[in-house]
Amino acid sequence: MKKASLVGAFFVSAIWLSAAQAFCPTPAGLSSVSVQRVVDGDTLRLSDGRSVRMIGLNTPELGKQGRSDEPFAVAARKRLEALVADSRGRVGLLPGKQAKDHYGRTLAHVYGTNGTNLEAQMLADGLGFQVAVAPNVDLVACQQAAEHSARQAGRGLWRQPPVLKAEQIRASGFAVVSGRVSMVQRNRGGIWIELQDSVVLRIAPNLVGQFDNVRLQALQGRQIEARGWVVDRSRRGGLKPGQPRWLLPLTDPSMLQSAR
Repeated sequence: MKKASLVGAFFVSAIWLSAAQAFCPTPAGLSSVSVQRVVDGDTLRLSDGRSVRMIGLNTPELGKQGRSDEPFAVAARKRLEALVADSRGRVGLLPGKQAKDHYGRTLAHVYGTNGTNLEAQMLADGLGFQVAVAPNVDLVACQQAAEHSARQAGRGLWRQPPVLKAEQIRASGFAVVSGRVSMVQRNRGGIWIELQDSVVLRIAPNLVGQFDNVRLQALQGRQIEARGWVVDRSRRGGLKPGQPRWLLPLTDPSMLQSAR
């Protein structure tokens, strides 16, 4: 019975692996590097000392400074460790248009020696969220498809969809938020989309051109879903009376969708 279940698990894994390859095909000319260790579900430490943050993938956070691990954080790290081990400790890197993040980490798409895009595999396994931060958005479509497959099948963190209603936001950090649009406004600070007086989504002036303004204006009164890193405006001293406390900057059109 145990052997049969292992065989079944192998075939399921093979199906997901094949799907991930189809989502984000392998490009030519990848630089091969050696992995020293897996830091967490979306970050690698290379043997040459570099830290690599995988583009398009955000996995649950491991506990730090006395905080508990977020659900599926350990599972995500272990899965990435297994994928790197299957790739014999070497991966191919496709650097992003923006080469580094504000922590100095290398930003890159990561591929196994078998050609699998590891971000797409993690998303297809339901062990992370698809994210897009311009200008590193070349694989948005295939990564969205990978996440969609996990969401439809209820795999991993999508078994109980971690989507919060706008009024349920209680802390800063990454979140997938749903709510009804109560206001869409454009001014010198960009475009502001307010959700039920609880959360405001902001598109910065330099990113406005990436969005369809007509579509954004049509969101008034509609139920939408947004994702990104929520900021507590009351801590920054920028909260005025009557304004929502929580701010979620939108970094790409794929981070905003009609509610499911």
